Amino acid sequence: MMGTTAGPARADGLGTRAAPLNVVDVHEDEPMGTTSNGPGALADALQAARERAFVGRDAELSHFRTALAREPGARPIHYVHGPGGIGKSMLLRRFAAEARRLGRPVAEVDARTVAPTPEGFLAAAGAAVHTPGIVVLVDTFEMCQGLEGWLWERFAPALPADAVLAIAGRLPPEPRRLSDPGWADLLKVTALRNLPPADAMALLTARGVPAPARETLLAFTGGNPLALTLGAAVARAGDPAAAHWKPEQDVIAVLLPQLVGETPGPRHRRALEICAHAYVTSESLLRALMGDDAPELFDWLRRQPFVETASTGLFPHDAVREVLEADLRWRDPEGFASMHAQMRDYFLAQLRAAPEPAMLAATGALIYLYRADRRMSEFHGWREVGTVEEQPYEPAHREDVLRLAEETEGAASAEVVGHWLDRRPESFYVYRSTRNRDIVAFFCWLRLEDGEGADADPVVAAAWRQARATAPARQGEHLGLARFSVHPPAYQRPSAPMTHMQWRATGEMVRAGRIAWSYVVMRDNGYWDSHLADSNMLPLDERPEVAGHRYAMFAHDWRAQPAGPWLQEKTAAMLAGVCMAGSEGGHRGELVVLSRPEFETAVRQALRAVRDPVALAGNGLSHGRLVTESGRDLRAVLAAAAGTLLAEPNGAGRHRALLTTYFSGVRTQEAAAERLGLPFSTYRRHLTAAVERLTDRLWHHELHGDMGALPFPKPTEEVE
Repeated sequence: MMGTTAGPARADGLGTRAAPLNVVDVHEDEPMGTTSNGPGALADALQAARERAFVGRDAELSHFRTALAREPGARPIHYVHGPGGIGKSMLLRRFAAEARRLGRPVAEVDARTVAPTPEGFLAAAGAAVHTPGIVVLVDTFEMCQGLEGWLWERFAPALPADAVLAIAGRLPPEPRRLSDPGWADLLKVTALRNLPPADAMALLTARGVPAPARETLLAFTGGNPLALTLGAAVARAGDPAAAHWKPEQDVIAVLLPQLVGETPGPRHRRALEICAHAYVTSESLLRALMGDDAPELFDWLRRQPFVETASTGLFPHDAVREVLEADLRWRDPEGFASMHAQMRDYFLAQLRAAPEPAMLAATGALIYLYRADRRMSEFHGWREVGTVEEQPYEPAHREDVLRLAEETEGAASAEVVGHWLDRRPESFYVYRSTRNRDIVAFFCWLRLEDGEGADADPVVAAAWRQARATAPARQGEHLGLARFSVHPPAYQRPSAPMTHMQWRATGEMVRAGRIAWSYVVMRDNGYWDSHLADSNMLPLDERPEVAGHRYAMFAHDWRAQPAGPWLQEKTAAMLAGVCMAGSEGGHRGELVVLSRPEFETAVRQALRAVRDPVALAGNGLSHGRLVTESGRDLRAVLAAAAGTLLAEPNGAGRHRALLTTYFSGVRTQEAAAERLGLPFSTYRRHLTAAVERLTDRLWHHELHGDMGALPFPKPTEEVE
């Protein structure tokens, strides 16, 4: 990260910190005033510099110019609102320059210096407001918002007929003003937004920012003019790390009060931080994390000028999001980690429960929590996802899919696509441009069992070989393959369709029941190696070929590291700022995966050693899903599973035989039969049935991971 205050050399070797940043020349909301004090005055040079640096806002300027020219249909009153740092003051300065250039008198009022009374406002405006042709510019109107009724009812109607009034503030006008027919033809209301990418790039270019740093600055700021200007001042200092610029605390200290302002209390601040970390914030999310006052907090968030409303909830402007998150991670790293973990678990549960049409959005919301991971942000494009939409494959799409396959991977690969279209059409998805409705890409997620497809698809055959050679799929388990990811214009490079495809593959992996292995298939050119390895999708040694093209395959065993532990490790790596595959203790969440015969043997061995903690610790079950996901030791898991026998027909006798033989400490089975008062043959029948039923129960939980259904005793209870 690049700094803006003097200090010691950087520990990461990227260079030294930049010189101190003078924030006076980039303060978006400095008071307005006259811009000329006579020929050759310093104010003239200041105004000229400001005009050279001004970019964009063409529509707003056009509307204002029509008002100055009194063109037909022009509206003489302009109300501009938006969050701090969005460029309201700069726009009013430009309005002032436009008016003076035409010889119009200008009266400027900065509400921060005005007593919030009619008398104070009139004193600041001066007698010039009664001059014909006057242009009145009012900045930071939120500081005297209580005068809004007076302004509309008394002040504005008293202005000369050819006057132009422009007001800028953080809050929009009262809704009744917008519905008042008297103002309908006179009032132009504009919600000022971030600069579009082209204008933001023009601003950075005008400020002398080197080309490698511009994309980074735009990604952080989202086009917020104040954040762009601050970042430009840093990048312009010549630090070689400018291409990876992120704000340090002195810059954040300037940005936060300008972008966000004061919050009513710590609960509101926490709601803001949640809103900053989530892709979209719903009242349900706030309720899950903050409790019963979620409706009040959600309503407060919705009223903030830097928060936008979407069909699924709320989201802050990009610069606000990034600054809030950077400040929390610096100020309270433990609090940030705790909030992230809560949100991760919430969105994971949402993804697992989402109906199929909502799966893609739920996956994107979960992955968004990891955008601070540089690799994640480089390969996922949240801004562009709306340019395409995913649809399930239909037979009418066949010609387009085969054409796209042949265009990118050749005729032989298109034949393999045709094979799977004939046999697994439900595995395919197409992506349509939202601009012209053309099919521009397709994706295939195969769910395969019992060696299916190995004879027709060399890539699938390689997956089956790897699985069988390492940890074979057990009965009822399947392999999942992200087999085809085809988007010709940016073939297997980051793009909107590729982002959708990654979300689809991730969602299928996380939601799948009984998945053994997943495989991501990419052209073998190394481009995806680091990104997929950073998600514990590890490359296979084998590189299968189709018509001379080699493909890289990246595998993950979901029995060894299920979705929950996988995301926990991903979180730990992100917070530590390291790669997942290279993190200290990486793969520490991996589990032992046993076949059914191995599992049955391990259960019998565990029962015989149930009173020996050392022997139990070495049992394979202690390193499997049963123990890891239940959070209990193996003895507690065995006892809880034994308790389920009581609910079965004739289960009481089996339960007693099992507990007496293995948990009570008797030395022989004969002694156990004697203690139970049973003939030995009857005792053996009960015990054999009990072990078989116990093994079946445990195997079910091993495969399905529903350890929460086991009747674990309370911590104070002991198994007799």
